[in-house]
Amino acid sequence: MTMQMPFEPKGVIPACLLPFKSDMEIDEKAFRSHLCDLAAVEGISAITINAHSMEVHALSIKEQAKTLEISLDELGSNIPLVHGVYADGSANAAEIAKQAEAGGASCLLVFPPNTLSMGGQMRPEMAIRHFETIAEATELPIILFQYPMGPGLGYPIDTLLKICERVPQIRAIKDWCNDAALHERHIRELKSLSSPVNMLSTHSAWLLSSLVQGCDGLLSGAGSVIANLQVALFEAFQKGDLEEARSLNDRIYPTVRAFYDAPFLDMHNRMKEALHYLGRLPEAHVRPPLMKLTNSEIQKIRHCMDAAGLSHNTVYQKVA
Repeated sequence: MTMQMPFEPKGVIPACLLPFKSDMEIDEKAFRSHLCDLAAVEGISAITINAHSMEVHALSIKEQAKTLEISLDELGSNIPLVHGVYADGSANAAEIAKQAEAGGASCLLVFPPNTLSMGGQMRPEMAIRHFETIAEATELPIILFQYPMGPGLGYPIDTLLKICERVPQIRAIKDWCNDAALHERHIRELKSLSSPVNMLSTHSAWLLSSLVQGCDGLLSGAGSVIANLQVALFEAFQKGDLEEARSLNDRIYPTVRAFYDAPFLDMHNRMKEALHYLGRLPEAHVRPPLMKLTNSEIQKIRHCMDAAGLSHNTVYQKVA
């Protein structure tokens, strides 16, 4: 096992994709290449595995252990790995957390249990206990994944604050509340806690606006394609160069249209097609229930990559 690196979740953290072969088995060679491409991007803070972008919903626990093993073998101690914890049962989530820690992950990204969509916002004690159960199983820092409130999986602000107070291992929030006013409130109130919690934006359709509101970094599946642009945007804003940040945001905007237009569930499907077009992925297969995109949409993605100035058959390049 590779020793975990001390890690404070902040900065730019791309969430990588998981290539599959045509028979739906993991394409290990392509996965290793993708990991190396991301790790070579100067300025990223970590890489996230076994999350939405890797189609974690379609991965077995054994496959999640395998992808972690491959990631550590390929990257070693060069960069921290954030490991997703995607499970409906708290005991199952705790087992995934223990497996991730034993395998050498540096941090956990904890998804909300789908069970909570059926009224969990009225039972905050359930969400609190879920995180306590995970924290009792591991010493790793935790990133809480905050969903939009509408589908029932987002934690109300009072519950969110209580979870962070009760579980000090929570060091950051991956905020996907999808509400600009609520996003700002999250940032202000989480930073006001006795032990302040970092805010990582996953509002990939409006990253610049999110940074202006005070985020500490970005954790986004789009980073699997545009990690270099995200780093450049983050660094420009950190330096106070708003003109440069706006120029970079203009380059990023076509990728927003490529990845995040409706239907939203195809976003990582589209990212695979983008990487295939850019020569960084040999094939663009997704596991069911996801399905291959139409030819017209694939053409749209290619036009958007061209509009963003992304180079065909080249790896991620540092933005001048």
